[in-house]
Amino acid sequence: MPTALVTGATAGIGLEFARQLAGRGHDVVLVARDSARLEAVAKELRSTYGVEAETLSADLTDPGQLATVEARLADRGRPVDLLVNNAGFGLKERFLDNPVDVEQAQQDVLVRAVLRLTHAALGGMVERHHGGVINVSSVAAYLPRGTYSAAKAWVNSFSQWAHAEYRREGVTVMALCPGFVRTEFHERLGVDRDSSAPRPLWLDPDQLVREALADFDRGRAISIPSKRYKAIVGVTRLVPRSALQGLQSLGRK
Repeated sequence: MPTALVTGATAGIGLEFARQLAGRGHDVVLVARDSARLEAVAKELRSTYGVEAETLSADLTDPGQLATVEARLADRGRPVDLLVNNAGFGLKERFLDNPVDVEQAQQDVLVRAVLRLTHAALGGMVERHHGGVINVSSVAAYLPRGTYSAAKAWVNSFSQWAHAEYRREGVTVMALCPGFVRTEFHERLGVDRDSSAPRPLWLDPDQLVREALADFDRGRAISIPSKRYKAIVGVTRLVPRSALQGLQSLGRK
C-alpha cells in the first residue's frame, strides 16, 4: 500500500487529507504537536479504513524535532509516496507588533519546514521515479499582506519550480491555494469567523481536499479550489499591487 505523510494532521485541512488518503488506501504517517490528538486520529483511521497509521509528535519550529520528520521521509526502507506539507502558522498582529522571534517561528513552519521536508522526501521519490508533494499554500500568495503572504508566495514559486524540475522523473509537486476554510485556523488566531469574510467565500475542508487530490492526479502544479477563488486570483493578476493593498484580510487557509 502507498504511504502518505501529512503534517498538521490533527485538524482542518490536514485531518481531511489524512482521512481521504486513508480512504484511497494509503497508509499514513501523521505529524503534529499534540500526541493525544495524533493517537486519536490514528485510531480513527485504523478502525475506519483498515490502514496503518503511524504518529510522529513534532514541533516543526524546533530543528531537532523537524530533523526527526526529515529522517522518516528519507528512510529508504520505509518509503513515503506522498508528502503533504500542511502545517500552518498565522499571526493576527501587524509585523512590528509581533516579536521578531514569533515572526521567525512562522517562517520556520511555512518556509523552512516545507523546504527541508520536501528535500528529504524527493531523494527517494526521484530514485523510485514515483511520488509526489502537496504544499498547502494560500490565495494570500497573490496578495500583498505581510510575511504570511510572502511565505506563501515562496511556497508557490518553490512548488512550481520543483514540479517543472522533477516531473520528468515521475514526481509531481503541487501547491494548493485555498482561501477561507472552515477549520480551527481563525479560532487559534482569535479572529471571529463571521466578520472575517462573506459567507460565500468559506470553503468546506472535504470538498477542498477532493478538488486538490483531483488536481494532483491530473499532474497540476497549482490547485486553486472553486470557481470563485479562481476568479479572485485571476483579478489579482490584472490589478496593480498597490490597489490590492486594501485586501488585507483575504486568503488565510
